Amino acid sequence: MGRLIRISPPRDLQAVLFDAGNTLIYFQGNPLEAFAESDRTLINTLHAAGLKLDENAFLAQFRLRLEQYYAERETEFIEYTTAYILRTCLAEWGYPDIPETLLRKALADMYAVTQARWQPEDDALPTLEALRRQGYRLGLISNAADDADVQVLIDKARLRPYLEIILTSAAAGIRKPNPRIFQAALDFLGIRSEKAAMVGDTLGADILGAKNAGIYAIWITRRANTPANLAHQFTIQPDATINTLSELPGLLETLSATRSTIG
Repeated sequence: MGRLIRISPPRDLQAVLFDAGNTLIYFQGNPLEAFAESDRTLINTLHAAGLKLDENAFLAQFRLRLEQYYAERETEFIEYTTAYILRTCLAEWGYPDIPETLLRKALADMYAVTQARWQPEDDALPTLEALRRQGYRLGLISNAADDADVQVLIDKARLRPYLEIILTSAAAGIRKPNPRIFQAALDFLGIRSEKAAMVGDTLGADILGAKNAGIYAIWITRRANTPANLAHQFTIQPDATINTLSELPGLLETLSATRSTIG
């Protein structure tokens, strides 16, 4: 992949879109321990509903399918959802007609374990409040395998009042960096791409996707020291970089002043 061309600062910035994980919220705790607990919670819910499943064998199959899917979705950029994978596994164990209510309860119980470990960044609410006072319209685009999980996390972090749209890949069926998911958010807001900015921590999803959609791409690096980002650091270049959310209002003011001067 060649180096992407930088997008000029928006002349009349109207909207700011955000990623969720490691941008507005972060995971606090040991992921492996959390996943093990969530697996036990899932199987307990299914057993309580009368499903006869071998705990170790079923959970091994479910996790393997999730891992295979997680690898696939990073190249295909299509979201099939955790619900689809769980329903497929249950069908293979002789339960092809699980009621939707039971499926959703099992997933809600499973995700509740990890939801307890997600926290809002200390500067998330103050930054969103400052941006709202500056007149920006705000939205969120998140890659996630379960829409309901993200909606709970947004409410837990008290972010919903600031966000006009909360769009997940699970709901849209496509993942960042596919530009179509960015365009869907812009269409909802009724704003053209050149009047929007995207803030996210992942070069290969948030930054590449935003640039492919013609959106000004701002990379937040506070929690961005990941192998995936290191692999892209010389090929995917953001239009601007911040370390914390609290830097964002000042950056946008600077961009606006710069465009006014040279425009």
